[in-house]
Parts: sequence; C-alpha cells; structure tokens
Amino acid sequence: MKNIKQKNIKQHPGDKLGKPRLLIFGCGDVGLRLLALLTQRFRVFAVTSQPARCAELRAAGAVPLVADLDQPATLARLARLAQIVVHLAPPQSAGEKDRRSRNLAAILPERATLVYISTTGVYGDCGGALIDETRMLAPHNGRARRRVDAEQVLRGWARRRSGRLAILRVPGIYAADRLPLARLQKATPALIAADDVYTNHIHADDLARIIVAAIFKAAPLRVYHASDDSQLKMAEYFDLVAEAFSLPPSPRLPRAELEQVVSPMLLSFMSESRRLQNRRIKLELGVRLRYADVPAALPAMAAAAGPTAQQ
Repeated sequence: MKNIKQKNIKQHPGDKLGKPRLLIFGCGDVGLRLLALLTQRFRVFAVTSQPARCAELRAAGAVPLVADLDQPATLARLARLAQIVVHLAPPQSAGEKDRRSRNLAAILPERATLVYISTTGVYGDCGGALIDETRMLAPHNGRARRRVDAEQVLRGWARRRSGRLAILRVPGIYAADRLPLARLQKATPALIAADDVYTNHIHADDLARIIVAAIFKAAPLRVYHASDDSQLKMAEYFDLVAEAFSLPPSPRLPRAELEQVVSPMLLSFMSESRRLQNRRIKLELGVRLRYADVPAALPAMAAAAGPTAQQ
C-alpha cells in the first residue's frame, strides 16, 4: 500500500494545504478506519447528518460537514468541493430505488473519482457456487434491489460525466467489535449442515485498505469483490467465534423450524449461499490482506479482548 502511485488524482486548485481534497459520505466505523489511512495524503471532508458527530470526525482528522443525502438542498454546497468521493452511505430502508445515490449523483463533478461501497447481496442466492464479478445480478429482496439501482445510477453518472467509478461489492464485515457474540450468548439457532449456506467475510481494516487501493488503482467502471479468502458456511463461522471466545456453539435447527424463530432479516441472510473469488483486488489493486481468513484472525482478537468479552 505504501508504494501506490497517485496517478489520476487531481489537486483542487483552491486547496491551500497543498493536498488533494477527498469527500466521504457515510463516515461510520469503516469510514473512521479509512480516515486513519487518508489524512496524511488528502484533505478529507466527512459528511454527517448528525451535528453531534462533528467533534468525533474532527478528532479523527477530517473536516466535518453537516449535510443529509435524504435532503438534496443540503448537498448543493458540496458540489465541486472535491474530485475524489467515497460513498459508504447505505440506501434508505424502504423502496425499490436508492434516492440517496441519486441525490449524490446530481452533485458529483465531471471527471471525478468515485468509489462506491455496494454489497454482494446483489447476486442473490447462487446455490453455493464460486462466483466472480461477472456473475449476473439477481437480487432477492428490496435491500439488494436498492443496491443494484445505486450501481446503475452511478454508472450512468460516470458515463455521462466521464467519471472514474469503482464499485466494491462487500460481504459480511467483521472486526473485534463486530462479532456475533451477543447472538451466541442468546443461543440464537443456526442451520443444520444439510441446510446451511456459504457466507463471505472481510475484516473492517482490510476493507478500508481496499478502498484506498481502489481510489488510486481501480480501472474505470470496474467491479471488485472486497472479500477475504475464507470458505465458510454460516454455522461454521459462528462455531469459530464461539470457540475463540469460549462460548457455547449455536444450536442447530432444520430450515423449516428455524424460519419460525428468527427475524426476517436474519432469515434473508440464511437464504443466500455463494462463495466469492477475490483475484481482482489482489491482481489489479495490489491488495495484500492483513486478515486473510476468519480462522487466522479470531485467536488474536479473542486474546486482545480478554475474558470480559465472554460475559
């Protein structure tokens, strides 16, 4: 990552600090990890709809800006502020279209660089097949359909305005503070082996590093799987976490019984099975994963967390 050349990155003519400007929408957990990698190279502006977060973002090295992707009038002053944009904000929670990405596309400048964080849910259920980025999209729920709509809207912007768009399709994000410990402590059931599905993972720190690599090295209109090397079924993942943190494993139920006891949201994740190829991030973006797979990452997380994480 240290040797990435800053080609295709243009400096804003009005930047008095001598750094190119970069704008982040949706600066939550991954965005904060991203800030730690960007503030030495860029003057970073972080957009938040919550004024109370301004102090946190400023302390992390960003210039906080209060605006709301659901309120287009608040976005007008951001137009042409930066030629590099990272779009981490999810779509709104209902509907078939992603209004937030539409509102963002309306203010993006010509020839900007945009990295959009999408989801692997756009593929729907693949029956456990190993897939690459050329797989046909088949979203099965409104959440995934809104992501497909966002990708299409942003591709349209890139073609009309000569923008440089990279789409990162992201699976389940994990980190020391993003593990299913509460789920295990509540003994929420998982599927029996015969009904279980493949799930995919990426550590939050590696995702931030992949975003940085995409800013500098992604090809225009290119899609990348931001995924690690894990090849796990969902219950196997829960078992690994349980073992690492000395918790009881999840009970197992057949799908017909599990459907009666888990939430529709959780059931939707348990209804799609796919495995992701990640060659593009390695060969094209030059990414070397720090956390190559979940089994290698968990023991150190558990050791760092100590016994309090199990309570």
